[in-house]
Amino acid sequence: MGSKEKFDKDRVPLRLKLRAWWEGYDPDELQQRYAEYAARVRAAQEAGRAKLQAARREQEPEEALGASGHPDLPVDPWDAQKVNIAQYVWGEGFCGPGGPEYIIALSKLLALSPEMSMLQIGASLGGPARVLADRFGVWITGYEESLTLVEKGTQMSKMAGLEKKAALEHYNTRDFKGFDRKYDRAFAKEALFTIQDKRGMIEHIEDKLKPGGLFLMTDYVLGSDAALARDSYREWKMGERLKPYMATADEIVDMMKAVRMQVRVSEDISSSYVDMINQAWAGADIVATKLAKEKNGPQLVQVLMREAEFWTRRKKLLESGDLKLWRIVANKKSSGPSMMSDW
Repeated sequence: MGSKEKFDKDRVPLRLKLRAWWEGYDPDELQQRYAEYAARVRAAQEAGRAKLQAARREQEPEEALGASGHPDLPVDPWDAQKVNIAQYVWGEGFCGPGGPEYIIALSKLLALSPEMSMLQIGASLGGPARVLADRFGVWITGYEESLTLVEKGTQMSKMAGLEKKAALEHYNTRDFKGFDRKYDRAFAKEALFTIQDKRGMIEHIEDKLKPGGLFLMTDYVLGSDAALARDSYREWKMGERLKPYMATADEIVDMMKAVRMQVRVSEDISSSYVDMINQAWAGADIVATKLAKEKNGPQLVQVLMREAEFWTRRKKLLESGDLKLWRIVANKKSSGPSMMSDW
């Protein structure tokens, strides 16, 4: 039984099965040889990825110490002022590009309904979760690393009467054991790029998706390894709120395939993302004028300026192609082959 379970993960493609049958080969022997071949290929791929990651570490600069005095300890980069400034720029409930219309359009392929539950990674203030819960009736549990955002977002969900349908939970990606229930859908919005063990997180998501469940993600990915040597990339990385652990789009797709998810869509949406950044910051002078009139106006304007610098670095790297914003839609395979391509 043990060997059969192993072989099921490395099923021989249907075209090879038919050819073997036609030419009189023993199907069990073919299955064993194919599984051994697949294992060698996986081992070579893992070795190649490890070598690439080691090369990246050699090229990257030393990390700046966080507020805790250690680069690897989680530090909440958000406070009340930053949260308020972010909403001035991006809209109520949002801390980055993509308002209600964008979130609804982005989620069309998920075919959400009131009977469904959804897991969200990178929930932020819960703006996207509340939009989807309100529009489609879906039940969402959002996980977020920032306790500040979770507390503020939970208050906003309660005020909107959506504390149960758009619930937020705090979690630590560095010591995460997995989710506690099954979901029909999963959504990650610019969340994986700060998670070191991306493969592990994708495995957690796949494990808690129901068979046939869909996973939508948008994330920052590395344009190419050549970017690692550029000063603009290093400046961007050092200025991020949380330490980025970058991968290419192809590497993330490979991680999904490795846990038997079928990738349906994989596309670069950097151009439209940059447009949203430009549109939001086009009114920054109006925001600055309003902030200057408040009690602690000068301090708030300084926070706004730092946010502008933060997004300028991201935008420039996106425009250069060294950083990209990628969209992926994948589905969890059913327990058995439901279509010819699954064989």
